[in-house]
Amino acid sequence: MGNTLTNLIPTIYAAADIVMRELTGFIPAVTLDASGEQVAKDQALRYPIVPANAASDIVPAATGPDPSAVTIGSDFMTISKVRSVTFFWEAEEQKSLGGLYDIILRDQFAQAMRTLTNEVETDLAALYVAASRAHGTAGTTPFASDLSDAANLLKILKDNGAPTNDLQLVINTTAGAKLRTLTQLTKANEAGSTDLLRRGILLDVFSFAIRESAQIGLHTKGTGTGYLVNSGSGLAVGETTIPVDTGSGTILAGDIVTFAADTANKYVVTSALSGGSFKIAKPGLRVAIPDNNAVTVGNNYTPNLGFSRSAIHLLMRVPAMPLGGDAADDVTVITDPQTGISFQVAMYRQRRRIAYEVALAWGVKAVKPEAIATLLG
Repeated sequence: MGNTLTNLIPTIYAAADIVMRELTGFIPAVTLDASGEQVAKDQALRYPIVPANAASDIVPAATGPDPSAVTIGSDFMTISKVRSVTFFWEAEEQKSLGGLYDIILRDQFAQAMRTLTNEVETDLAALYVAASRAHGTAGTTPFASDLSDAANLLKILKDNGAPTNDLQLVINTTAGAKLRTLTQLTKANEAGSTDLLRRGILLDVFSFAIRESAQIGLHTKGTGTGYLVNSGSGLAVGETTIPVDTGSGTILAGDIVTFAADTANKYVVTSALSGGSFKIAKPGLRVAIPDNNAVTVGNNYTPNLGFSRSAIHLLMRVPAMPLGGDAADDVTVITDPQTGISFQVAMYRQRRRIAYEVALAWGVKAVKPEAIATLLG
């Protein structure tokens, strides 16, 4: 082995190529801001928010229009996780393996990157609690017989005013298996392609680029039961704070709730019941809800997500090193050319052994809940 990481770069890139082609559906589906810039944990990075414009009547005049000043807002994301995977080799171990050493070392780098990548994917999948509304039946895999689930998910996003030019649908492998059995997608004369039948590639459906993720888990509902809306004048269309009383048990973030006066819409709880109220995401209630209206908490479900790419942001950087460096003999940044993800790789020479560290810093945020909808499974 060479004395610096320069000689290991082909090995590390080979490892990255293995990992980046695995089943991580959220990472390529969201808005990715990735670079090799060093950042610290909890560092905040701001992004602009352009407000909506108001329309006005056109009035003839001797001069051009005099627009009102507009304040461009902003919000921020934080680098919430700075994580690394380390491993080492002793001299005797290297010598005993001979030519196998390079192969094992490549696979160790791959496993390290895989661990970090899966953590990022898990954090993105956990953003289902920020979705606006949901479609489907909890506990039932979607796409049982047709593509109506995707059509109804698209309806939610359109009704919310979400951008529809870059839609993503990330599903688990069980839903993916159902899609692959639909004859309208496997018959070349109906699908217009043999990619799904021959190669298993999921085709775009109703403007959604469909991807699979291995990190979509099961949401376990709260224990809440018997709750009634507690608002003397009722709740208006667009309301996001839902006061309740009478009932007992918990209503958790991610729970699906319906109202007796609005069984057609399934709302996602974004903030758990606390202090007598819980919250749902914008754009809020679609129907006015009267006082003392019954609230029903849905069953456990698998949260597949449909969203506009711009609705979910992923920041990825490399961890900060102290000025002048630390005890590492060499540090390099490996950037995957297809995804833009950059890993920091450091090598530490120790007493008769050598240690490696693969590190990553990241943060995730659902910046526009109106453009996120859950497909229940």
